[in-house]
Amino acid sequence: SPERILATPAWLERHYSLLPAGGPPVQPVSEAVLAAVATTEHPDGVVLTLPAAALPRASGTGGFVLALDQLQDPGNLGTLLRTALAAGVNEVWLGAGADPLQPKVLRASSGAALALPLLRLPQGDALLPLVQRAAAAGQQVVATVVEPGAQPYWQLDWSRPTVLMMGNEGAGLHPQLAALATHRVTIPHSAAVESLNVAVAAAPVLLERWRQGLNAAAGA
Repeated sequence: SPERILATPAWLERHYSLLPAGGPPVQPVSEAVLAAVATTEHPDGVVLTLPAAALPRASGTGGFVLALDQLQDPGNLGTLLRTALAAGVNEVWLGAGADPLQPKVLRASSGAALALPLLRLPQGDALLPLVQRAAAAGQQVVATVVEPGAQPYWQLDWSRPTVLMMGNEGAGLHPQLAALATHRVTIPHSAAVESLNVAVAAAPVLLERWRQGLNAAAGA
């Protein structure tokens, strides 16, 4: 089986109890072998190998979708994916940008990149037909913007089927994608900064859906 846990004897001696019952087979390896396999300078002593076919598969649909337009920074992408998993996002659509399975993204996501159904498209404009189809099916398409008069994000009804679009760190959301938005929301903040980091901005917006769901359940 290509799914296997590689671990040094020292790691196994200290942490063997952490291994799940019925999990992947464990292959003890030397420190040198693990260092050659791992991508970090000082690996922890354990690595999981996982076939790509075993990862969740995206269908191009979903009640709560995060669409990312050419997000370039691996740290931002990994942080965003971790938040998306915490917020109950069903699928993430990636228009070009950083590879979600590269080591820096996987580390920043704390493994969330392996748990989310991801759809990576070769070019940013490949998101257009997916978002158009979602809008035609009645989903609300939400763009985060920095502009006066935009709706504060907490005023939107996030319980509806939604595609949330977020753009590139420097250029923002492509105008053709922004034009598809049925709702434009903003995060009010001090004018001392022009805009927020995309991964920081995503956290309150994504988790607002979860908060509204808790409030609805409490009031039921």
